[in-house]
Amino acid sequence: MDLKRENLELYLRSILGEDLELLGFRKIGETLSLNEDVKGFGYGSPLLLEYIRQGSKESAVISTMRVQHGFGHDHFSDRAKVLIWQNSVFNKLPKHVHSIDVGYFTELGHLVSTGAAKEYFLLMETIGGREYFYDLERVKEHGTTNLDYDRVIALSNYLAEIHSFKKDCPPLYKRKVREIIGDGECIFGILDDYPDNPRFLNRDELCDIEKLCVEWRWKLRPKVHRLCQVHGDFHPWNIMFREGSDFSVLDRSRGEFGEPADDITAITMNYIFYSIQKNMLLTGGLKDLFELFFDNYLEKTGDEELLEVVAPFFAFRTVVVASPTWYPLLSIETRRALFNFLENVLKEERFDYRNVNSYIA
Repeated sequence: MDLKRENLELYLRSILGEDLELLGFRKIGETLSLNEDVKGFGYGSPLLLEYIRQGSKESAVISTMRVQHGFGHDHFSDRAKVLIWQNSVFNKLPKHVHSIDVGYFTELGHLVSTGAAKEYFLLMETIGGREYFYDLERVKEHGTTNLDYDRVIALSNYLAEIHSFKKDCPPLYKRKVREIIGDGECIFGILDDYPDNPRFLNRDELCDIEKLCVEWRWKLRPKVHRLCQVHGDFHPWNIMFREGSDFSVLDRSRGEFGEPADDITAITMNYIFYSIQKNMLLTGGLKDLFELFFDNYLEKTGDEELLEVVAPFFAFRTVVVASPTWYPLLSIETRRALFNFLENVLKEERFDYRNVNSYIA
């Protein structure tokens, strides 16, 4: 990004006062003072700014984080998070250098302050429709219609299409596998919210599950070729159907790229979940929809390797739907059946989607 002198001076005046005059700026460690635009700024090279304000000569440093893959800095939002946090805490620690402001660059190279922010918000367009979980409630109680099969085809086609866009970035794939196990929003984080010694689990059972999940992390870690475009939270509350098979999706989460199994399990786990609530097994129309989803997706993508990597992603989705916090009204028997599924799937090298009930038993 090119950093223009006029934009920099306008920004400094907006936060420090209109009487400010920018004298010059230079890269840290260099003696040459720049008075013109800086080409290619924004890759972690800080600039020392010198200016006059209220009759006194002052200075400050402006810097960004270097764009890199790995270490949790892959996304723009990762780097924003670090800088926002630094601005909020630098001034609270004795003897720490003070932060003056935090902001962002626009596409046109303007500098915008966000230093006074307390919480961030998102403004979105409105869409019509009805969440897909209503369909699953209906199928659980009354069985399937032709529309249900059409919608499964539409959803599995959609995932096959978005997953076809691949990305070559091994550190990012390793991060996504690590996060599904250890992130605060994923397996370890969800399990931290479970009560101590829940009645539907044996002593030390959660610890044993976590050990199995860590083993899966090391099994999946070399499969970096699988990184692709994903939704990231493709469950029935984030899918809005209108007439027929016309739908939109909401709340894309946890990054632009990831493991396709994350999306597949996010949606298909719910066919199992709703059926277990009714019959303690995967049966009837929900079984048909579950198998059709896999059949169509595998036919469209040819991704048979998917069945060798889904286990920890099913584990994540299972600990969510079995959670006493998120689903407080489930019976002990339902939670136990869900954990049977989770543990048996983790112990299998390859998931047999036509034999799900063997995992639940």
